[in-house]
Amino acid sequence: MTATTPRDPVDAITAQWAEVRPDLDTLPMAVYGRIYRVSRAMGDRIEKEYKRFGISRGEFDVLATLRRSGEPYTLSPRQLSATLMLTTGGMTGRLDKLEKAGLLSRSPDPHDRRGLRVTLSDKGREIVDESVTAGLAMQHEVLDSVLDEAEAAQLAALLRKLLAAH
Repeated sequence: MTATTPRDPVDAITAQWAEVRPDLDTLPMAVYGRIYRVSRAMGDRIEKEYKRFGISRGEFDVLATLRRSGEPYTLSPRQLSATLMLTTGGMTGRLDKLEKAGLLSRSPDPHDRRGLRVTLSDKGREIVDESVTAGLAMQHEVLDSVLDEAEAAQLAALLRKLLAAH
């Protein structure tokens, strides 16, 4: 830690462990504790940002997955569930709410009479485009206030390396 870097709550936790268990190497706790806390803090902020558009973070994830799939912005519920790591029951609840709001539609799959296709509506595309732009602007604002572009890229690369190992 440099003289200009402020202490954070994770420093206090690792310092307490050093007092009572000086034999422990708490570096992993420092890394993962900070990842967890940053993720929670940003998750809460992004949830508030998406709420301005009438959607939750989970609902955004469904809309964004459809949007990223490209035209015609259509996937099966199974594809959505697999991408979002959701149970079919959890997915059904989200789809019901989003369909009721007119942000997507469900229709029979022409290639599988038992299957369904979920399609992003024009209104859903507008909402997801506006909300992803606003969410990214907020995330840029936070990142840019603390890290320069090279530091942010380095952090992203290090986190990619860590995530790939899991």
